[in-house]
Amino acid sequence: QTFGSLFRRLFGHWPGGKKMTNVRRKNVALGSLLVAACWGGLKGCDAFRAVGSPPLLRTGVTLLDGTASGIPLAFGGKSSITLHSSVSDSNNEVVEKLSEGLRELSECVSITYGYLFKPDDSVTAEDVVMSCDAVDEEQPNSLRQKAHEFGRYHLLVKLLKTDYDAYVKTAEFLSPSRIARLDLPNLQDVAYDPASEDQASTQPSSRTVEEDGKSLVADCELEDMKFSESPLDKILLSIFRSQVTENTGGVTSDIPGIKGLLAQGREYMTKELPEGVTYAEHSKEQNTMVKKTLAALMTPVLPPFYRIFMSGIVPKLGTEWDGKQIGPWFYAPWLTTIVTPIFFGFLVGPSRPNRRSDGQRGGLVVEKCKFLQESGCKGLCLHQCKIPAQDFFREELGLDLT
Repeated sequence: QTFGSLFRRLFGHWPGGKKMTNVRRKNVALGSLLVAACWGGLKGCDAFRAVGSPPLLRTGVTLLDGTASGIPLAFGGKSSITLHSSVSDSNNEVVEKLSEGLRELSECVSITYGYLFKPDDSVTAEDVVMSCDAVDEEQPNSLRQKAHEFGRYHLLVKLLKTDYDAYVKTAEFLSPSRIARLDLPNLQDVAYDPASEDQASTQPSSRTVEEDGKSLVADCELEDMKFSESPLDKILLSIFRSQVTENTGGVTSDIPGIKGLLAQGREYMTKELPEGVTYAEHSKEQNTMVKKTLAALMTPVLPPFYRIFMSGIVPKLGTEWDGKQIGPWFYAPWLTTIVTPIFFGFLVGPSRPNRRSDGQRGGLVVEKCKFLQESGCKGLCLHQCKIPAQDFFREELGLDLT
């Protein structure tokens, strides 16, 4: 009886009855799945608690000996108690709350369905603005607001895939005033003005400065971050430093942590070069040193595994396909961005996955590079981190980084 009442509230009739008249009732199959999946796990459960029904049956129970109802009943004992129950107003309240929760869920499913199945080439900047309006109209942290935020994200992804320039302009216009910068699917070319976080300014700051007639890259305007190190970070940093010492011919430092690693790198970069060795050759030596260190950090096991199961490079099996690359596999860029924050946080600091400029998964956002902040040296960053890391992934692992 309870299920029948709930079904009629949601869909207006039993299967085979009159034609449905409400838009919400078009998808009976979807509604039936929602009823089955959410019967015991949605807001209806809260409704049971709200009317005071504990796990054991209390509501509507009357003992024949006159004992008041509302006490827990123990089953399976020697004594037998005859009782009767009836459908009370509280049962109707339960059905009403449960059906209301399921209707709300059905509406949210319809909202997300509309966003997800909108054709990519039909998404415009106006659609994104309208989704922002829909988000603002809903109650904060409500299920409907989350559905609109989810849909807005996917509208931005569709725009990113079809018209990158339009995406960048839309993101710069709406963020951070209406869309948090961290909620954007891609940040690669979206200008960032630190003042805009606290002020209404939307003018990007200058990226170059003039000094002695030379155009130089301006210093970072972001405040320095305070980096914390997990036990894993400390272990990996210790291994990395020991490999740097070995691969630089004994260059070491007593300074602890990342500062000590940077002191090692700076000493190696600025050391007096032997006669006949140019700075260009020394730059290549620095790159080689870092690639050897990364290879040692990954152990002899991980690179072959990565080459086969991520980059799709055929191992040597005595066939004509040996060494040929048929990848990278579709999941490789995305999975790499999941692993990187865990195992390379000791070098670059906090990071998180996002989308690439083509809208596909496989991007990584570094909040502020730990290596660059603590070194304060762009040359050290380029020659002992960025360039050798890119070369290592391309040459040894078979995956291009940009």
